[in-house]
Amino acid sequence: MSFIKVTAAIMALAALAGCGGHSGRDSGGPMRGTLMAPKQIDPATYRAPGVPAQFGDTKPHPWQEVHPAMLPVHGIDAARYQGRIDWPKARSSGVNFAWLKATEGGNYIDPGFSANAPQARAAGVPVGAYHFYYFCRTPQEQANWFIQNVPRVSGDLPPVLDIEWNHQSRSCRRFPDPATVRKEISEYAAIVGAYYKTRPLVYTTPDFYADNALGQLRGVEFWLRSTAAHPSARYPGERWSFWQWTGTGVVPGVGGITDVNAFGGSTDVWYAWLKARRQ
Repeated sequence: MSFIKVTAAIMALAALAGCGGHSGRDSGGPMRGTLMAPKQIDPATYRAPGVPAQFGDTKPHPWQEVHPAMLPVHGIDAARYQGRIDWPKARSSGVNFAWLKATEGGNYIDPGFSANAPQARAAGVPVGAYHFYYFCRTPQEQANWFIQNVPRVSGDLPPVLDIEWNHQSRSCRRFPDPATVRKEISEYAAIVGAYYKTRPLVYTTPDFYADNALGQLRGVEFWLRSTAAHPSARYPGERWSFWQWTGTGVVPGVGGITDVNAFGGSTDVWYAWLKARRQ
Protein backbone atom coordinates (compact mmCIF):
# COMPACT_ATOMS: atom_id res chain seq x y z
CA MET A 1 0.00 0.00 0.00
CA SER A 2 1.38 3.43 -0.87
CA PHE A 3 2.22 6.05 1.75
CA ILE A 4 -0.75 8.16 0.59
CA LYS A 5 -3.14 5.24 1.00
CA VAL A 6 -1.72 4.38 4.42
CA THR A 7 -2.08 7.99 5.55
CA ALA A 8 -5.66 8.15 4.25
CA ALA A 9 -6.54 4.93 6.07
CA ILE A 10 -5.11 6.24 9.34
CA MET A 11 -7.02 9.53 8.96
CA ALA A 12 -10.25 7.63 8.36
CA LEU A 13 -9.67 5.51 11.45
CA ALA A 14 -8.88 8.61 13.50
CA ALA A 15 -12.22 10.11 12.58
CA LEU A 16 -13.91 7.07 14.08
CA ALA A 17 -11.80 6.48 17.17
CA GLY A 18 -12.63 9.36 19.50
CA CYS A 19 -14.41 7.80 22.48
CA GLY A 20 -16.21 5.33 20.26
CA GLY A 21 -16.95 7.24 17.08
CA HIS A 22 -20.48 8.57 17.46
CA SER A 23 -22.90 10.08 14.98
CA GLY A 24 -25.81 11.35 17.04
CA ARG A 25 -28.18 8.83 15.47
CA ASP A 26 -31.48 8.42 17.30
CA SER A 27 -34.50 8.49 15.09
CA GLY A 28 -36.92 5.72 16.00
CA GLY A 29 -36.81 2.09 17.06
CA PRO A 30 -33.80 0.18 18.40
CA MET A 31 -30.70 0.21 16.22
CA ARG A 32 -27.50 -1.79 16.40
CA GLY A 33 -24.24 -0.96 14.67
CA THR A 34 -22.03 -3.32 12.70
CA LEU A 35 -18.92 -4.74 14.31
CA MET A 36 -15.84 -3.77 12.32
CA ALA A 37 -12.75 -5.87 11.65
CA PRO A 38 -9.79 -3.45 11.41
CA LYS A 39 -6.30 -4.77 10.79
CA GLN A 40 -3.61 -4.77 13.47
CA ILE A 41 -1.03 -2.00 13.31
CA ASP A 42 2.49 -2.55 14.64
CA PRO A 43 3.06 -0.15 17.56
CA ALA A 44 6.80 -0.21 16.87
CA THR A 45 6.14 1.73 13.68
CA TYR A 46 4.63 4.57 15.68
CA ARG A 47 6.85 4.95 18.73
CA ALA A 48 7.03 8.54 19.95
CA PRO A 49 8.58 10.54 22.80
CA GLY A 50 6.28 10.74 25.82
CA VAL A 51 4.16 7.78 24.70
CA PRO A 52 4.41 4.67 26.92
CA ALA A 53 6.94 2.30 25.38
CA GLN A 54 4.47 -0.55 24.88
CA PHE A 55 2.13 1.58 22.73
CA GLY A 56 2.33 3.69 19.60
CA ASP A 57 0.58 6.81 18.35
CA THR A 58 -0.13 7.52 14.68
CA LYS A 59 -0.48 11.25 15.33
CA PRO A 60 1.45 11.97 18.54
CA HIS A 61 1.54 15.28 20.35
CA PRO A 62 5.12 16.53 20.88
CA TRP A 63 5.09 15.86 24.62
CA GLN A 64 7.88 17.50 26.59
CA GLU A 65 8.14 18.10 30.36
CA VAL A 66 4.83 16.47 31.30
CA HIS A 67 3.79 13.43 29.29
CA PRO A 68 1.62 10.28 29.49
CA ALA A 69 4.56 7.92 30.03
CA MET A 70 5.09 9.51 33.44
CA LEU A 71 1.98 7.71 34.67
CA PRO A 72 2.18 3.93 35.25
CA VAL A 73 -1.42 2.77 34.67
CA HIS A 74 -2.96 2.91 31.21
CA GLY A 75 -6.05 1.52 29.49
CA ILE A 76 -8.30 1.92 26.48
CA ASP A 77 -11.81 2.83 25.52
CA ALA A 78 -13.27 1.25 22.43
CA ALA A 79 -16.40 0.70 20.38
CA ARG A 80 -17.48 -1.30 17.36
CA TYR A 81 -14.75 0.31 15.24
CA GLN A 82 -12.02 -1.63 17.05
CA GLY A 83 -13.74 -4.97 16.30
CA ARG A 84 -12.98 -8.04 18.42
CA ILE A 85 -10.06 -7.33 20.70
CA ASP A 86 -7.38 -9.87 21.62
CA TRP A 87 -7.65 -9.28 25.37
CA PRO A 88 -4.84 -11.57 26.57
CA LYS A 89 -2.47 -9.78 24.19
CA ALA A 90 -3.78 -6.36 25.20
CA ARG A 91 -3.45 -7.18 28.89
CA SER A 92 0.11 -8.48 28.51
CA SER A 93 1.02 -5.27 26.67
CA GLY A 94 -0.07 -3.10 29.57
CA VAL A 95 -3.81 -2.50 29.14
CA ASN A 96 -4.95 -2.27 32.76
CA PHE A 97 -8.57 -1.29 32.16
CA ALA A 98 -11.12 -0.77 29.39
CA TRP A 99 -14.38 1.03 28.91
CA LEU A 100 -16.53 -0.09 25.99
CA LYS A 101 -19.31 1.85 24.33
CA ALA A 102 -22.62 0.17 25.10
CA THR A 103 -25.39 2.61 24.23
CA GLU A 104 -26.16 5.98 22.70
CA GLY A 105 -29.27 8.09 23.11
CA GLY A 106 -32.40 6.09 23.72
CA ASN A 107 -32.31 3.48 20.98
CA TYR A 108 -28.77 2.67 19.82
CA ILE A 109 -26.75 -0.38 20.94
CA ASP A 110 -23.06 -0.70 20.15
CA PRO A 111 -22.21 -4.35 19.37
CA GLY A 112 -18.65 -3.89 20.59
CA PHE A 113 -19.75 -4.18 24.22
CA SER A 114 -21.37 -7.60 24.02
CA ALA A 115 -18.57 -8.85 21.73
CA ASN A 116 -15.72 -7.73 23.98
CA ALA A 117 -16.82 -7.38 27.60
CA PRO A 118 -16.99 -11.13 28.41
CA GLN A 119 -13.58 -11.74 26.84
CA ALA A 120 -12.06 -8.81 28.73
CA ARG A 121 -13.35 -10.21 32.02
CA ALA A 122 -12.01 -13.67 31.15
CA ALA A 123 -8.58 -12.18 30.45
CA GLY A 124 -8.55 -10.34 33.77
CA VAL A 125 -8.94 -6.83 32.33
CA PRO A 126 -11.29 -4.67 34.44
CA VAL A 127 -14.02 -3.55 32.05
CA GLY A 128 -16.97 -1.18 32.13
CA ALA A 129 -19.57 0.36 29.84
CA TYR A 130 -20.17 3.90 28.68
CA HIS A 131 -23.19 5.73 27.30
CA PHE A 132 -22.93 8.52 24.72
CA TYR A 133 -25.38 11.29 25.57
CA TYR A 134 -27.94 12.52 23.02
CA PHE A 135 -29.46 15.93 23.70
CA CYS A 136 -32.81 15.18 22.09
CA ARG A 137 -33.71 12.49 24.65
CA THR A 138 -34.42 13.04 28.33
CA PRO A 139 -31.85 11.92 30.90
CA GLN A 140 -34.46 9.51 32.30
CA GLU A 141 -34.97 7.84 28.92
CA GLN A 142 -31.24 7.49 28.38
CA ALA A 143 -30.50 6.19 31.85
CA ASN A 144 -33.22 3.56 31.46
CA TRP A 145 -31.90 2.57 28.02
CA PHE A 146 -28.41 2.06 29.45
CA ILE A 147 -29.78 0.05 32.38
CA GLN A 148 -31.86 -2.08 30.01
CA ASN A 149 -28.81 -3.03 27.94
CA VAL A 150 -25.92 -3.19 30.43
CA PRO A 151 -26.24 -5.90 33.09
CA ARG A 152 -24.85 -5.47 36.59
CA VAL A 153 -21.74 -7.64 36.80
CA SER A 154 -19.80 -7.93 40.03
CA GLY A 155 -16.26 -6.64 39.56
CA ASP A 156 -17.00 -4.42 36.55
CA LEU A 157 -15.81 -0.83 36.46
CA PRO A 158 -18.35 1.89 37.25
CA PRO A 159 -20.44 3.10 34.30
CA VAL A 160 -19.45 6.22 32.38
CA LEU A 161 -21.50 9.07 30.94
CA ASP A 162 -19.81 10.42 27.81
CA ILE A 163 -21.20 13.93 27.34
CA GLU A 164 -19.80 16.36 24.78
CA TRP A 165 -21.00 18.55 21.93
CA ASN A 166 -21.82 16.62 18.76
CA HIS A 167 -22.16 19.29 16.08
CA GLN A 168 -22.15 16.64 13.36
CA SER A 169 -25.34 14.99 14.58
CA ARG A 170 -27.78 14.57 11.72
CA SER A 171 -30.79 14.02 13.96
CA CYS A 172 -30.41 16.40 16.93
CA ARG A 173 -29.73 20.14 16.81
CA ARG A 174 -30.49 20.86 20.47
CA PHE A 175 -27.69 22.56 22.43
CA PRO A 176 -28.98 23.27 25.95
CA ASP A 177 -27.87 26.12 28.18
CA PRO A 178 -25.26 25.36 30.88
CA ALA A 179 -27.71 25.12 33.77
CA THR A 180 -29.82 22.62 31.82
CA VAL A 181 -26.74 20.58 30.88
CA ARG A 182 -25.63 20.33 34.50
CA LYS A 183 -29.15 19.41 35.61
CA GLU A 184 -29.38 16.62 33.01
CA ILE A 185 -25.98 15.23 34.01
CA SER A 186 -27.08 15.11 37.64
CA GLU A 187 -30.41 13.46 36.81
CA TYR A 188 -28.81 10.82 34.60
CA ALA A 189 -26.07 10.10 37.15
CA ALA A 190 -28.57 9.73 39.99
CA ILE A 191 -30.64 7.10 38.15
CA VAL A 192 -27.67 5.09 36.88
CA GLY A 193 -25.82 5.36 40.17
CA ALA A 194 -28.79 4.06 42.14
CA TYR A 195 -29.12 1.02 39.88
CA TYR A 196 -25.44 0.03 39.75
CA LYS A 197 -24.77 1.03 43.39
CA THR A 198 -21.90 3.26 42.28
CA ARG A 199 -22.04 6.68 40.62
CA PRO A 200 -20.92 6.94 37.00
CA LEU A 201 -17.83 8.81 35.95
CA VAL A 202 -18.32 11.73 33.59
CA TYR A 203 -16.19 11.86 30.43
CA THR A 204 -16.00 15.18 28.64
CA THR A 205 -13.93 17.48 26.43
CA PRO A 206 -12.30 20.87 27.09
CA ASP A 207 -14.84 22.91 25.10
CA PHE A 208 -17.87 21.20 26.61
CA TYR A 209 -16.45 21.51 30.13
CA ALA A 210 -15.81 25.25 29.69
CA ASP A 211 -19.04 26.05 27.83
CA ASN A 212 -21.16 24.46 30.56
CA ALA A 213 -19.16 25.35 33.69
CA LEU A 214 -18.92 21.68 34.67
CA GLY A 215 -16.58 22.64 37.46
CA GLN A 216 -19.74 23.68 39.33
CA LEU A 217 -20.91 20.06 39.51
CA ARG A 218 -20.54 18.43 42.90
CA GLY A 219 -19.81 14.78 43.62
CA VAL A 220 -18.61 14.09 40.07
CA GLU A 221 -15.56 11.99 39.23
CA PHE A 222 -14.12 13.14 35.91
CA TRP A 223 -12.47 11.38 32.99
CA LEU A 224 -11.05 14.19 30.85
CA ARG A 225 -9.98 14.32 27.22
CA SER A 226 -6.83 16.35 26.60
CA THR A 227 -4.72 15.25 23.64
CA ALA A 228 -2.51 18.31 23.30
CA ALA A 229 -1.66 19.11 26.91
CA HIS A 230 -1.85 17.76 30.45
CA PRO A 231 -5.40 18.12 31.87
CA SER A 232 -4.17 20.78 34.30
CA ALA A 233 -3.68 23.09 31.31
CA ARG A 234 -7.12 22.49 29.82
CA TYR A 235 -9.16 22.12 33.02
CA PRO A 236 -7.43 24.43 35.53
CA GLY A 237 -8.00 23.41 39.12
CA GLU A 238 -10.17 20.40 38.29
CA ARG A 239 -9.72 17.01 39.93
CA TRP A 240 -9.76 13.98 37.66
CA SER A 241 -9.18 10.24 37.78
CA PHE A 242 -8.62 9.40 34.10
CA TRP A 243 -6.95 11.27 31.27
CA GLN A 244 -7.62 10.42 27.63
CA TRP A 245 -4.30 11.48 26.13
CA THR A 246 -4.75 10.30 22.54
CA GLY A 247 -7.43 9.26 20.10
CA THR A 248 -4.91 7.82 17.64
CA GLY A 249 -3.16 5.23 19.76
CA VAL A 250 -1.81 1.86 18.62
CA VAL A 251 -2.17 -0.94 21.17
CA PRO A 252 -1.17 -4.60 20.77
CA GLY A 253 -4.27 -6.77 20.43
CA VAL A 254 -6.49 -3.88 19.30
CA GLY A 255 -7.30 -3.47 15.62
CA GLY A 256 -6.76 -0.10 13.94
CA ILE A 257 -6.31 2.88 16.24
CA THR A 258 -7.91 3.48 19.60
CA ASP A 259 -8.21 5.96 22.44
CA VAL A 260 -5.61 5.46 25.19
CA ASN A 261 -6.06 6.71 28.73
CA ALA A 262 -4.00 7.09 31.89
CA PHE A 263 -5.09 6.74 35.50
CA GLY A 264 -4.01 9.76 37.51
CA GLY A 265 -2.09 8.03 40.26
CA SER A 266 0.43 5.39 41.24
CA THR A 267 -0.07 1.65 40.88
CA ASP A 268 -0.95 1.39 44.57
CA VAL A 269 -3.52 4.16 44.25
CA TRP A 270 -4.93 2.40 41.20
CA TYR A 271 -5.55 -0.80 43.15
CA ALA A 272 -7.15 1.17 45.96
CA TRP A 273 -9.39 2.95 43.44
CA LEU A 274 -10.41 -0.38 41.91
CA LYS A 275 -11.30 -1.81 45.30
CA ALA A 276 -13.43 1.21 46.13
CA ARG A 277 -15.14 1.76 42.78
CA ARG A 278 -15.77 -1.64 41.25
CA GLN A 279 -19.36 -2.83 41.25
